[in-house]
Amino acid sequence: MTPLQRWHAHIAAPDHGALWDMLHPDVVFESPVVHTPQRGREITFKYLASADKVLGGPAFVYRGEWTNADGAILEFETLIDGITVNGIDMIRWDDEGRIVHFKVMVRPLKAVNMVHRMMGEMLATMAAGKG
Repeated sequence: MTPLQRWHAHIAAPDHGALWDMLHPDVVFESPVVHTPQRGREITFKYLASADKVLGGPAFVYRGEWTNADGAILEFETLIDGITVNGIDMIRWDDEGRIVHFKVMVRPLKAVNMVHRMMGEMLATMAAGKG
């Protein structure tokens, strides 16, 4: 299974053990709501696991896909509380198929603000051991 196929499998049926294994220990994560890149598997895992819960679900769909030898840009769309969230996941893998860089961009502004609020709430819930 290619790294992209593993990612799609995770999106279809989130598996946090598999997600952890997909991440390189030194992965860099860039969020639309955090000013600096987040470095390391632990923090990236927290963001992506939270995103599974906030953005994932039956409304989440990838609309477009552009790939090269070591990465992909995946355009997504979902509906949360009546607001259409549109964005892209930019993912780059190493030679062993582990994610080394993950960047998320979201639009429109209303969606960015909502995702920012919801991700903050989900991260706080996870930190409290309730997620």
